[in-house]
Amino acid sequence: MNNKLLFTVEDKPPFSLGLLLAAQHLLAALGGIIAVPLVIGNVLHLPTPDTIVLVNAALLISGVVTIIQCLGVGPIGIRLPSVMGTSFTFVAAALAIGFSQDGVAGILGASLVGSLVMIVGSFFMPSIRKLFPPVVTGTVVTMIGLSLIPVAVDWFAGGQRGEPQYATPENLTMALFVLALVVILVQWGKGIFSAAAIVIGMLAGYCVALALGWVSFEGVKQAQVFALPQPLHFGLAFPISGIIGMSIAYLVTIVESSGNFLALGNATKTEITGDHLRRGVLCDGMGSALAAIMSTTPFSSFSQNIGVISLTGVASRYVVAMTGGLLVLAGLFPVFGALIVSIPLPVLGGAGLMMFAMIIAAGIQMLDKVERTKRNGLIIAISIGCGLAVTTRPEILDKLPSFFKEIFGSGITVGSLLALILNLVLPQEKE
Repeated sequence: MNNKLLFTVEDKPPFSLGLLLAAQHLLAALGGIIAVPLVIGNVLHLPTPDTIVLVNAALLISGVVTIIQCLGVGPIGIRLPSVMGTSFTFVAAALAIGFSQDGVAGILGASLVGSLVMIVGSFFMPSIRKLFPPVVTGTVVTMIGLSLIPVAVDWFAGGQRGEPQYATPENLTMALFVLALVVILVQWGKGIFSAAAIVIGMLAGYCVALALGWVSFEGVKQAQVFALPQPLHFGLAFPISGIIGMSIAYLVTIVESSGNFLALGNATKTEITGDHLRRGVLCDGMGSALAAIMSTTPFSSFSQNIGVISLTGVASRYVVAMTGGLLVLAGLFPVFGALIVSIPLPVLGGAGLMMFAMIIAAGIQMLDKVERTKRNGLIIAISIGCGLAVTTRPEILDKLPSFFKEIFGSGITVGSLLALILNLVLPQEKE
């Protein structure tokens, strides 16, 4: 763990170094940003051109909203290094609407109206901030890291459980090679080698994968070189049940984003105030409204990128604003995004496992400062236990109404809500 930041929030590294550091954040976020539109496109059996519209818009608007979140525009934007991207929290609600007669137009209309929940909710964030004492914050940050580990493990193993190539010795060797290289560079590298450890490790892994013939350029060949965004490509429809489902998902996202911003504060050594949360959540809401108009799904802050900051000690908001610029380019030049997507999963997994584990380490360090009482022990144990139950065995919710699955489908949400509620309900211990 970098106790000393190489670049603080307000530092501006030289352009060439900044670009390299921005590329690290791009590599960490890109898979997550395109995953949601790809899932929605595939499950709803959209024609390939329509799925491409969803993906390109997701990349382009992620970039725009990331820049606003980092640099700020008036009252909008947390002004910290936060990468914004499409959120899995909305997938269940989106698919439920998508299968109805309203289709994608219903998804985008419901997410446009639902974004008002986040925009209005942002003005109450100073009051909500008081609900996050250190025991809650530390629990939420730890849960964010823990819930990301299964994702990293699947990358590490090279696919999804049950696939023939899952966890082959070759995949594990490649992932371990990248992991070992990142650890060596972070621990013993100097200057740029330490700061850019993730991108160097992944580049080395990519070169080895290329030599072994693991890299497929099929997607790159098929990708358009240049594509303009297509506002209202699918139109807008406003199904009432869809708007309710999306509004609930937005409420859940407020809790998740608050947790992410608190984790970000810990990684960047910034004290997060209610005002920070208000500006950050307002940017989330406005960004999601813009996403609906520009033909893609809603946004939230990305927890994986907090791991990049924790691991490298690069907390400059200007670096992550450059990541936003790269995302805009990826949206306008789909061939650029296709090249990033060609990175084999084990190469991503070697770096990903390390990044996400660093978030767990940050959460544990926060909890280490919390007073050791029976009450605090209960809050931590129950919240993390139930959050992990949903993360590791999502089928535990299968026989419940879809409403419950929508709200409690994320381990981060379950852990965060339980920590918040238990902190309010359990009586304080007398001195």
